[in-house]
Order: sequence, then structure tokens, then C-alpha cells
Amino acid sequence: MELKELEKKIGYIFKKKELLKTALTHTSYAYENNVESNEKLEFLGDSILEFLSSKYLFHNYKNLKEGEMTKVRASVVCEESLYKIALKHNFSDFLNLGKSESSNKANLSKAILADSVEAVIAAIYLDSNLDNVEKFIIKNLEEPIKLASKNVGIKDYKTVLQEKLQVHGNV
Repeated sequence: MELKELEKKIGYIFKKKELLKTALTHTSYAYENNVESNEKLEFLGDSILEFLSSKYLFHNYKNLKEGEMTKVRASVVCEESLYKIALKHNFSDFLNLGKSESSNKANLSKAILADSVEAVIAAIYLDSNLDNVEKFIIKNLEEPIKLASKNVGIKDYKTVLQEKLQVHGNV
């Protein structure tokens, strides 16, 4: 598949196509082909994702306390959420994988796909600016954030029991 299809899916057209190619290059492929992998982009993308999701929560969920915002962010800025974004945009069709990973493409790990999302976030940033990255992140995480914010105050039975026991000094 052509990268133009992925650009269309993610809603961003790259000026420097090499950045997108690198973002989609797994370590296994990079090692076999002596090219740069997406690991450094993944590192940067992780920080950008944390920052922009925090900024979004801060400005749009004023009713949440700091600890609640942290819980919401942690629940959406995680491997599972990023994996879902990768599936939504069919990242697996565009990833450059080494022979060992390619042979197992049907069972690509969640981590590989999640990492590629972080790398694409960094690539968008390096190709343009924070505004474009923010659009991509919010477009993909707005609903999960909304859902997580509704459930953030709900405690499970074990937590409620522990809190009641601690009040009386039984734990």
C-alpha cells in the first residue's frame, strides 16, 4: 500500500516523506537494511503525547482534580489505546518489518503497533508543528478521554473495602 493512503487516513500530508517512512520502520527491518528505526521518534512521540493529552485534559476537564486527570491520562495514553489507533488507521499495512516480524504479521504485537503511533506523532511534529500533532491526538483520543473521565471517580469493591477497613485501623 502507498503511504498516501495512510496520510489520508491520519489526516496529515507529510512534506518530508522520509519522516513517515522512518516512523514506520521497526528495529528488525532497520537492522537488516542498515536504515534508521523508529525508536528515537517513538521516544519523542511519547513525550509529545503525554504533554498534549495533559494540556487537553487541563483545558477541557476543569471539574477533574489533578489525581483524576492523571488517572484519565494514564488510561488513554497507554499501549492499549495506541494499539487501537494503529488498528483504526491500518498501520500494520504500512510498517517496515524485518523477516522475523514479517512472517508473523498477522499476529503483530500490540507494542510494535502502539510504538509506531508514538513515532508517527513525533514525525508529524518534526514535519510541521504541535498544532497538527494535537489535531491528530485529539481526533483519536477525544472519545476515550471522555469515557475515562466519566469513570474516573468510580471505585472498585476492593478499594472501597480497604478504605473502610483503614478508617477503623484494621489494615
